[in-house]
Amino acid sequence: MGIDSDIDNRTKIDSFKRILNASSRVTGFTGAGISTESGIADYRSKGGIWDRFQPVYFDEFLSDPAKRLLYWQRKVELWDGIKNAQPNSGHYFFKRLHDSGKLFGLITQNIDGLHEKSGIPKDKLVNIHGTNLEVICLQCGRLTDAHEVFDSLDLSVGVPLCAICGGLLKPNTISFGQELNPADIERATGFLNCELMIAAGSTLVVHPAASFPMIAKHNGAKLAIITLSETPLDSYADFVFNMKLGEFVKLIGT
Repeated sequence: MGIDSDIDNRTKIDSFKRILNASSRVTGFTGAGISTESGIADYRSKGGIWDRFQPVYFDEFLSDPAKRLLYWQRKVELWDGIKNAQPNSGHYFFKRLHDSGKLFGLITQNIDGLHEKSGIPKDKLVNIHGTNLEVICLQCGRLTDAHEVFDSLDLSVGVPLCAICGGLLKPNTISFGQELNPADIERATGFLNCELMIAAGSTLVVHPAASFPMIAKHNGAKLAIITLSETPLDSYADFVFNMKLGEFVKLIGT
């Protein structure tokens, strides 16, 4: 990075900090890029989850026992990484915003549960694509801590079923072909009436979730984008920082 780039970044960082300090309602929007520094693979890059696994669609999970078993086998393979992953400085950046009373809400596309582990309370957090930290019964809706299911899981005797009603169990995440939870969309929309939207670690291409930062911008919020790659919203943003969130957090000194 050249001297001119360093000066430009410093100027942008100082401007961002002034906006952040003046904002009392900050909403975060996070994608897979925030969790790669915690060892969680993203979806689109080479070697990512989509590169390794052919997705099982929701209707296949419901109708095809072989696909259902395959789905669970993959979840088991990924579970240790999710169970043992810990939040990084990017997650704790948003936790500090909460602690200071600035965090209006946090919308995440991630299903790894790291924002919960960082200490963000549930009333401030929308897991728009669900969370791997819970297992849901698709028949009665009962939620179970994922540890209770995975720690005793034996797929050699079949996929797990609900102990209450016998219905199909599934990690409480949104699969391909499965509709987003309308209540989650409603809660996320409520967080878009903010003063500052910080979109971190997202390519901003998966809709409808990726439209949230633009809606916040239309509502009058300043928009900051922090990600390694270009996004479709870069030209609309007030700040664009093409860097890892951990590097960004060091630069702003929070």
